[in-house]
Amino acid sequence: MYNARALGGVVLLLLVVVVLHCNVVTLVSAQGSNTGPRWQTLSGGPPSVVARGGFSGLVPDSSLAAYILAVKLGVPDVIVWCDVQLTKDAIGICFPDIKLQNASNIADVYKGKDKVYLVNGVPTRGWFPIDYTINDLANVILTQGVYSRTNKFDGNLYAILTVEDMFTEVKPPGLWLNIQHDAFYAQHNLSMRSYILSVSRSVVVSYISSPEVGFLRSIAARFNPKITKLVFRFLKQTEIEPTTNQTYGSLLGNLTFIKTFAPGILVPKDYIWPIDASQYLLPHTSLVADAHKEGLEVFASDFSNDVPYSFNFSYDPLAEYLQFIDNGDFSVDGVLSDFPITSSAAIDCFSHLGRNASNQVDLKVISKNGASGDFPSCTNLAYQQAISDGADVIDCPVQMSKDGTPFCFSSINLIDSTTASQSNYSNYAMTIPEIMENSGIFAFNLTWDEIQTLTPAISNPFSRYRMFRNPKFRNAGNFLKLSDFLALAKKSNTLSGVLISIENAAYLAEKQGLGVTDAVMTALKDGCYDNQTDLKVMIQSTSSSVLMKFKDNDKYEIVYRIEKSIRDASNTSVVDIKRFADSVVVNKESVFPLNAAFLTKLTDVIAKLQAFKLPVYVEVFSNEFVSQAWDFFSDATVEINSFVLGTGINGVITGFPETAARYRKNSCLRKDLTTPPNYMSPLQPGSLIQLVTPQYMPSAVAPMPILTESDIAEPPLPPVHYKKMPILTESDIAEPPLPPVHYKKKHISSLNYLLRKVFFAIQLTLQLSRPPNSTGAEDDGGRKRRRRRGREGAAATATTRRRRRGTSSDDGDGIWRVSAVLLHSHHRHTLQLLGGSSCRRRRSDDGDVKSRRGAGGCGGGESGGGQRKPSRSRRRCRCSSLVAVAVSSPSSLHPPDRVAAVASCRRRPLLLLSWVVC
Repeated sequence: MYNARALGGVVLLLLVVVVLHCNVVTLVSAQGSNTGPRWQTLSGGPPSVVARGGFSGLVPDSSLAAYILAVKLGVPDVIVWCDVQLTKDAIGICFPDIKLQNASNIADVYKGKDKVYLVNGVPTRGWFPIDYTINDLANVILTQGVYSRTNKFDGNLYAILTVEDMFTEVKPPGLWLNIQHDAFYAQHNLSMRSYILSVSRSVVVSYISSPEVGFLRSIAARFNPKITKLVFRFLKQTEIEPTTNQTYGSLLGNLTFIKTFAPGILVPKDYIWPIDASQYLLPHTSLVADAHKEGLEVFASDFSNDVPYSFNFSYDPLAEYLQFIDNGDFSVDGVLSDFPITSSAAIDCFSHLGRNASNQVDLKVISKNGASGDFPSCTNLAYQQAISDGADVIDCPVQMSKDGTPFCFSSINLIDSTTASQSNYSNYAMTIPEIMENSGIFAFNLTWDEIQTLTPAISNPFSRYRMFRNPKFRNAGNFLKLSDFLALAKKSNTLSGVLISIENAAYLAEKQGLGVTDAVMTALKDGCYDNQTDLKVMIQSTSSSVLMKFKDNDKYEIVYRIEKSIRDASNTSVVDIKRFADSVVVNKESVFPLNAAFLTKLTDVIAKLQAFKLPVYVEVFSNEFVSQAWDFFSDATVEINSFVLGTGINGVITGFPETAARYRKNSCLRKDLTTPPNYMSPLQPGSLIQLVTPQYMPSAVAPMPILTESDIAEPPLPPVHYKKMPILTESDIAEPPLPPVHYKKKHISSLNYLLRKVFFAIQLTLQLSRPPNSTGAEDDGGRKRRRRRGREGAAATATTRRRRRGTSSDDGDGIWRVSAVLLHSHHRHTLQLLGGSSCRRRRSDDGDVKSRRGAGGCGGGESGGGQRKPSRSRRRCRCSSLVAVAVSSPSSLHPPDRVAAVASCRRRPLLLLSWVVC
């Protein structure tokens, strides 16, 4: 017995369904509108639609509301699925899992009553039906068990149903009982076999499935296969089947054995169409063909609109169904789905259409940045795909580069569809309040050549939900100049027009010196679009002043885009629009306002605009289910159908043109059909939100504004202020002379440093006072020979002696470097004080260092190559002069000169010591 408290919600649901699809009673006869060729199923008929737990994709699984919705919105012969669980008193209930807490509030009703049992050999904790009688479960209500789905219907007190009650209340065309855990119940002295045999006497069961071989073999002889078919259910290929102790993968290779006890198999869809690690389809297996050869029907499971399977389907659940039932090679015999409305439409309305099928609906399909759902926006690949998908019009949002090249790009901000933020141009980011609140890298700051170096990036507007578009081609394609876009469109023989979108024209003209409207006109003229009729040119903008520039050309369709959401438009505003525009673009919420993703009403916007002979195009339609209201059942085709049949819009703007183009061809909308079937009837907005109970009702939202004349009026476009290149003037070159170098004098204030200088000076003095022959006295003969040589000969002889003694000439160099460092701060001024002001240095033309004393100089009387012994005054002058040179430039003295300086200064240590200390 189900809880009577749930009746209120069920009765309301029935009323809503009647309003939701006003043709419910009369439309069931529309089944079979598809009169295509023979199906490739085992029977040759259309595949079956099996609604798992009813319409469990929207309302709680296995609830009475879910089962009623499935029957009302599915094909006439829809089969409802019941996962059978046994209670403590051996009553069969419909519940999606052996753990009751997964889809009910039992954890709140029986707090702390959870237990641990072995399920398929695995210890599992939870609340199990074997611990509760059917009366114990009377106060337990069903809830939404999938967190990605709305829980707003949980307050309707949907009761747990017995199999008999569900069948009695719903009266489904077909009933499928799934027995998942026969072995578990047998361990607890509950016989699933006995229950199934008993219930089949009062309930007509179409299918019985189980993943346990033993259970199916035990009941096979008790059922007539013409009435009840047994189906062996395959689980994951690596799991173990309890009866045979084999993996399901190994059993798959023995279909002949399966045929001995079951005429059908139920397999996960990846058994048929496997996918790789990147979620792209692999070639299909031969399972369906092999099973059909054995006489086995094949049912595919795990279909759900809000659980994407492969990127090949571009988030379109209808395309996924068609891949399994109408691929040209095979067709499965049935599909198990949480959303029976989509599988019903796939089978009855969209199968066997072919690419050349004629359109059944007058609807213009306009691309949004090309096929931006499959390729990066506004690339050559996106436009080529849009043409291939059947778009009537491809669009180009025109942007301007720094060098004045018009090109197609989704936004003036290059970050939106490129990797610019990770490129060398990331430092170009800036904030321009006139354009957008956030910072961006703007197109007008880069030349066209620089823009071409950027890598395209596919748009992922729903990445926060972990939903990404076609990652294999996320950086594919090339951007196009406007002229290239126009040339591409002309090559197509299926397009009916192009749409040129222009935004930010006033800013570009006034602040950047770029005339985007003039650039578009020039490109259209150069492409011979201004006087041809093959391709319709549509000029779109949110700016009335931009559109006024193109109004004079009657071959163009002027499209005014209303950017904000509105609930209505005043008559004067529509009259004003009519003055410069031929059609209007509005967003989806201006047609169907939303509250917590539920439709609330239908506005008068479409009717008002069309009353003034203005066609209306609606943007932006996407395949991702998170972009749609709950009322559209996570199906992009249902959404488009509701806008077209429910409001009469003239066109859709979408990044997935294939979905919209296929919708126009569906055979359920043929002119010879008086009414469409339930799954192609328009939704009544506001019907689902009426099912939400007060405690779950979302807060009211403020009404949207009404479009007025002041929202449209704009000043004319400003003239283009072209930027002039600056002229080089004399003032740009003139600069003041370089300032003199102010050398910093070193001030010695540290006593410690002064003492160190004195210590090193004493060492230097001792070195200079030591005789040149430090190893012993020189013999008389050697001394006489050195006197007869000149200065150069003496230096050479001294060098030779050092080499013979193993002493390097660098010893003198080291001494002079130390003295240069110590004396550098005092240079010539100190020398003049100690050595006499009349002794000054001069350098001859040949670079030799010489000294001069007074007018005659230091070496005025020297002749004969140094034959005479220098006088004492000359030696003193030579010593002072050479030391001065060493102080100012230590490297300028050659080793022979340094040796001569040692000889000259050997007898004047006090001079050097006094000099160093000062």
